Amino acid sequence: EDYGEACVEHLRGMFAFALWDRDRQVLLLARDRLGIKPLFYAHVGSRFWFASEIKALLAGGLERTVDAQALRQYLTFLYVPSPQTIFEGIRQLPPGHILTLTRGELRVRRYWSLRPDPEAIGLGAEEAEERLLAHLKEAIRLHLISDVPLGVFLSGGMDSTTLVALMRTVSDSRIRTFTIGYGGADETYNELTFARLVAERFGTDHHEEILEPHAVDLLPRIIQAFDEPFADSSAIPNYLVSQVARRTVTVALAGHGGDELFGGYPRYLGQRAGTLYDRLPSSLRRGLASASRWIPESVHSHNWPGRIRRFLEAGSLPADERYLRWITFLPSEWGEEALTPDTRARAGPNRPEQVYGQLYRAWESSDPAERAMALDVQTYLPGDLLVLGDRMSMAHSLEVRVPFCDHVVAQFALGLSAHDRFRNGRLKSFLKKTLAPFLPAEVLTRSKQGFKVPLARWFNADLKEMVRELLSEETVRQRGYVSYSYVHWLLEEHESGRRNLTDQIYALLVLEIWQRAYVEGRPV
Repeated sequence: EDYGEACVEHLRGMFAFALWDRDRQVLLLARDRLGIKPLFYAHVGSRFWFASEIKALLAGGLERTVDAQALRQYLTFLYVPSPQTIFEGIRQLPPGHILTLTRGELRVRRYWSLRPDPEAIGLGAEEAEERLLAHLKEAIRLHLISDVPLGVFLSGGMDSTTLVALMRTVSDSRIRTFTIGYGGADETYNELTFARLVAERFGTDHHEEILEPHAVDLLPRIIQAFDEPFADSSAIPNYLVSQVARRTVTVALAGHGGDELFGGYPRYLGQRAGTLYDRLPSSLRRGLASASRWIPESVHSHNWPGRIRRFLEAGSLPADERYLRWITFLPSEWGEEALTPDTRARAGPNRPEQVYGQLYRAWESSDPAERAMALDVQTYLPGDLLVLGDRMSMAHSLEVRVPFCDHVVAQFALGLSAHDRFRNGRLKSFLKKTLAPFLPAEVLTRSKQGFKVPLARWFNADLKEMVRELLSEETVRQRGYVSYSYVHWLLEEHESGRRNLTDQIYALLVLEIWQRAYVEGRPV
């Protein structure tokens, strides 16, 4: 009543809401700045639907027609970016936007844009560390406000350990921590050792669950929670850790956003290395790109041969195209062979990564790593990680809070230079230096792990029959989305060990299970 549409500018944290102004006859929908909570809508003729889940809109009788352009985006990114959804006519309100509906007239506008905090730019190292620590403590303090028990998803990595350590400084309450491990998997996937170390160091009430190959039996339930194809396989451990946490708490904190804001992915160092690599003669870079196809990939978690191969494959491209190649899973030249003629025709000529390229180039920095991180905060974070965290937790009626995604923390982090965030070529060097007095040395020196699943091994062993059945020639041709020659190539390359194509195979598996459940309406 006091601020009208500007009310959103006075809010902090996660939200998605609808307000009906009876006096002005205006419906207002709003979504939080970074896209932590979802909000979907459809406007057909004089009718307007909105909900926090797509399934609620489908229950209202909306058509279940697959949007071919969104399908191509899904195969490219492993998720459908806002404002589209996999269904024609159903839209997602983007982060930092509001929607108003006034007597049938719909208007969507941005109320907040991601910008680096001017106060962070040019600060001395000591003062910047003090301010960052203050911002993190304040964000965590605000996220701990609750009248119910809270816990933390703990991997023993930098982000989750930071949450546990700073929770200890702002609260005397006993901390409950939850971790997922893998039975029979090689040690490159298991994080139990580090999680146990952190739990012991901070005296938490620690809970663990072991994930086995039969966990993929959960896929139908997981896909039901997303309502549309979503192929980040870490949804599986996130689903299970949420299930474990919900047995004892109703709210849990997670470290989403730490990698994108503070530089936790090796690909950011790859962008910095690319500026040096570009100095080599273009003929040499093209030759190395051609020769890289002979590098066999690994099924281990880190897959360094695969990373080297991808770096060399894209090494002759400009910085923006190189980064887009690293974060996409259906390059444009694959798309011509992968998609059926009908899908290509309905999807149109625009390449899905074009919008991402525009966002990359629009960021006001000449540093390729800073541009890459800003792009990820605007795309991968809200489109993948925050979707995953929200859907998997809410499937168990668990509320997940993400302190790193506090917009004050995010803006301050993006004001730090890449030089500071990657000092001496180390990932997250600024965050590590800031938190060094609080964290175990073992956490500060461990390499990046990630919340991954050993699907590459499972696809060649325990799950091989399931993959072949769901992606049979008959099924693929019946669907008509992708060509069977592409599917056959994926499976042959992966099983031979020439390439690790786990993500592409998993994306097609998810698509098939989703198709059966949501388009055909049959049990899976």
